[in-house]
Amino acid sequence: MAAATQLEHRGLRLVLGGNVFGWTADLDTSFAILDAFYAAGGRMIDTAEGYSDWIPGHVGGESETVIGKWMAARGNRAEMHIATKTGMYGKPGDLAPAKVAAAVEGSLARLQTDYIDLYYAHRDESETPQDEAARGFGALVASGKVRVLGASNFSAERLASVRAAAAAQGVAPYMAIQNEYNLVVRAQFEGPVQTLCVEEGVASFPYFGLASGFLTGKYRTTADLDQGPRGYRVRDYFEKGQPILVAMDKVAAATGAKHAHIALAWINAQPGIAAPIASASRPEQVADLVAGATLQLAPEHIDLLNAAHSLA
Repeated sequence: MAAATQLEHRGLRLVLGGNVFGWTADLDTSFAILDAFYAAGGRMIDTAEGYSDWIPGHVGGESETVIGKWMAARGNRAEMHIATKTGMYGKPGDLAPAKVAAAVEGSLARLQTDYIDLYYAHRDESETPQDEAARGFGALVASGKVRVLGASNFSAERLASVRAAAAAQGVAPYMAIQNEYNLVVRAQFEGPVQTLCVEEGVASFPYFGLASGFLTGKYRTTADLDQGPRGYRVRDYFEKGQPILVAMDKVAAATGAKHAHIALAWINAQPGIAAPIASASRPEQVADLVAGATLQLAPEHIDLLNAAHSLA
């Protein structure tokens, strides 16, 4: 757990998601969001080389570029924990050592830094043998360009096997995982992955902690799905999540906490979690993320939320 512990924040169990930077948040708005997060004590940001290549005219790297400009302008690189990823689409060969070595150079340049705190294999792919992938990623740590390695969207079986491959070669293993995990979607973490994290000290930084905004409680009807550019993602949670919103309404009434606070607090209450990842598209939303990271739910409220999932 020592390596993963290097990434934990100074008291604030929250990672700011950078997928919006250069997409739904322009440069000035992104700087304002980042400033608000920093002022609140946030010190870890998650991004990827692929953010936001799904937008027409974008090529990927837009988010990293914004973060790099912000750290350079504020002079705070040494205080920040920066996580980024390579191989967003899991294409054959994405995790090959030569491709990963080239990818990390691009991320370093865009981030305007000479090291990355946490570097993920964004998606698994089966063409590259895992001993080769382990060797290639391990070389990044040996070179000092990366401090800790992680895997995103990996099954427990594949994470365990690539960690074994690293151990066999005496290279740095993946010490973190980033799978989707929230009150609606739980299968990618709970079960074998969570057990591996707890037993082997792998830190979990789950993404979509607010289910693309669904768990803020503002999407109550199908008409609400047209509120913004991320509405299409909320559709994935809408039907299954209705019983969970009802339970969240009850917890909110009992505690005075907002739905976003409750969603993030529930994640932080689960075994194996280092911190959830959540994004803000406006600086004023950061306060809700921070409130969620510091809220502690009572056991009866956690039980109520868990019971609602069984109805979903």
